[in-house]
Amino acid sequence: MSETPGIYVEILIKSDLDRVWQLTQQPDLHEKWDLRFTHIQYLPKADAAEPQRFLYQTRIGFGLAIAGTGESVADRSGAQGDITSSLKFASDDTKSLISKGAGYWKYVPTGDGLRFFTWYDYETRWGFLGRLVDRIAFRPMIGWATAWSFDRVRLWAEDEQTPDASMNFFLIHALARVVIAFIWIWHGLIPKLLFRHIDELRMLSQAGLASSFLPWIGAGEILIGLLILCTWRVRSVLLANAAAMVVVTLVVAAQSPSYLKAAFNPVTLNLAVFALATMGWLAAHRLPSARHCLRINPKGSA
Repeated sequence: MSETPGIYVEILIKSDLDRVWQLTQQPDLHEKWDLRFTHIQYLPKADAAEPQRFLYQTRIGFGLAIAGTGESVADRSGAQGDITSSLKFASDDTKSLISKGAGYWKYVPTGDGLRFFTWYDYETRWGFLGRLVDRIAFRPMIGWATAWSFDRVRLWAEDEQTPDASMNFFLIHALARVVIAFIWIWHGLIPKLLFRHIDELRMLSQAGLASSFLPWIGAGEILIGLLILCTWRVRSVLLANAAAMVVVTLVVAAQSPSYLKAAFNPVTLNLAVFALATMGWLAAHRLPSARHCLRINPKGSA
C-alpha cells in the first residue's frame, strides 16, 4: 500500500456485539454515522459464501460526488467470539485521491464492553502531488473523520443518541463558540485598539479609569476570544463566559446607566452572548469527539 503507516482507530463501546454489528454492517444505518460515506448500496449475491460487494458514494460539495466499489467478508472464527470483517475498496473516479485500498473492522467482546477497531490503508493517484496531499492533509483528515464517526456510533449504541442529533449538537456548539469568540475579538480590536471609540473612552472615565487602559482592555478581550477558540473541548469556559456577561451588565448598569437605553446597548448584546454561551455549554455535553478513540495500534502492527 502506501509508504506511510495505515490508519488505526479503536473505541470501546458499552453495548453488545449484535447492536454494534447492526449499526455498522447495515448500509442504511452505516451511512448515517460515517462521515466518509454519503451512500452505501449492497449488491445482490448469487451465493451466501460470496463476498458482499457494494457501491459507495461520497458527496464533496458543489454538486460533486466520488463513487467507488468494494467488497467485504466476515469471519466469525475468533476464540473470544470476536468477528473480523475484511474489506477491499477501489475507485475509478479520477476525482478520488484514493485509487484502491484494503483493511478490516474487528469486533471483540470484553468484560467492559465491545472493542470496535479498524485498520486500513490505501494507494493514491496523481503521482507525487497525490502522495504529498495525502501526507499533509488528506490522511490526517480521513483519520480524524474515522475516529469522530466511531464516537458518533458509540453514542448511538450506548445512549440512543442518533447521528443526526450528534451532528446538531456539534453544529450548535461550534456556531456558539465561534460567534462568541468573534464578538470578543471584534470588541477588543475595532472600538478599543483601532478606532478608540468615544463611547469606550466615556465609559472608562465614568468608571474612574484613565484612557490609557483602553488598549490593554482591548488586548484582553482579544485574548479571551482566542482562548474560547483554543479551549474547544473545555465546557467550563463557556459557562464562565455566561457568568461574565451578567457581571459586565451589572457593572455597566452601575457605572454608565445611560448606555442601557441606547439604540445599540449592552443589555441586548450581553443577553445574546449569555444565551449563546449557555446553549454551547449544554450542547458540548453531548458532543462526539475523535479524542475518545485510540489512534495507535496497541500491538504495534496491522
